[in-house]
Amino acid sequence: MRADLTLIADWIEPQARVLDLGCGEGELLAYLQQARQIHGYGLEIDAEKITTCIRRGVNVIEQDLDDGLNNFRDASYDVVIMSQALQALLRPDQMLDEMLRVGRECIVTFPNFAWWRCRLHLALKGRMPVSRSLPHQWYNTPNIHLTTFKDFEALCTQKSLKILARAVGNSAHQTHWTSHLWPNFFGEVAIYRISR
Repeated sequence: MRADLTLIADWIEPQARVLDLGCGEGELLAYLQQARQIHGYGLEIDAEKITTCIRRGVNVIEQDLDDGLNNFRDASYDVVIMSQALQALLRPDQMLDEMLRVGRECIVTFPNFAWWRCRLHLALKGRMPVSRSLPHQWYNTPNIHLTTFKDFEALCTQKSLKILARAVGNSAHQTHWTSHLWPNFFGEVAIYRISR
């Protein structure tokens, strides 16, 4: 599993009710079902990834996250997870509200656009950066709301959300001592655990 998913898994209590938004091929949910005996569902829009989830024994619902989470009751999950999808939504701010309506806590990860290599690439080449965490060109990227650690934390403050934990990773989603010193500059991937 990717290092960020391993960290997320460490934040999940045994037998928790987990909803994974944009669950991909269900790797995290499959692991959590086996290792933590969680009760979970994934939401995914890609038909091939849904098929892989089903093969793995992961409960999955085909759903476009931009349509919201109206089909889920308030407080029906302990944790709602969204890994590397927040920046691809039309209204990430509203999705945070929905995640915390449906779950007690939420965990989100996203690429940090203020990472030093992005800044340097933009400064020296004058073009939008392409990296492992931002692998698309500006014209074909699904990422429509690029953000930084500082931007995300400002949004949490504005919404009176509590940041319970924060982790910083590189392109391999692994932590490094430099990213702890100055996360907005050295952190390529942000991982947050949040509640109301």
